[in-house]
Amino acid sequence: MLKRAAWQGMVAGLAGATVMTAAEKIEQRFTGRPGSFMPARVLSRLAGLPEKPGRQPLWRNLTMHYGQAALVGVVRGVMAQSGLRGPVASGMFTVVRLTTDQILENATGAGAPPQTWPRRELVVDVLHKAIYAFATGAVADALARRDGPGPGQLHAAKRPGRRSDVGPISPRVAAAARRGRG
Repeated sequence: MLKRAAWQGMVAGLAGATVMTAAEKIEQRFTGRPGSFMPARVLSRLAGLPEKPGRQPLWRNLTMHYGQAALVGVVRGVMAQSGLRGPVASGMFTVVRLTTDQILENATGAGAPPQTWPRRELVVDVLHKAIYAFATGAVADALARRDGPGPGQLHAAKRPGRRSDVGPISPRVAAAARRGRG
């Protein structure tokens, strides 16, 4: 299941980054907000590459932007294969994406904690990360759906809702679901 979730999540993450980038370009046309070089700054610091003031090399920006999106997408692929699918799962994944960005930006000193940002910048960032998360989720869910229900979905199907009188599915059924034979 993990191999399948990894490649599906990477594909989904790349698709999510493409949708997010398109949304950013549209938003920037309307707001006049300049493009961000934060991904390039983070990559430069992680890799020990020299930085310069102002604009950063485009290849660094794109490498970090799409590379991080693909790697974080693996988490969404695992979620989908496990049975965590749909809008609620994508909402949970939005937090994962935001947290991943903030860990990298703050750990490298390239960024500052979001609570210190101007509110408009915070809203724009959360919006774009949500677009990424929901687009990534739609692709990950569609790919996982081809493999059948995940173990969590099989458990939920026994009796809808979280109930104390309904035990887990058998290990054999869970293993079959992980193999894509739910």
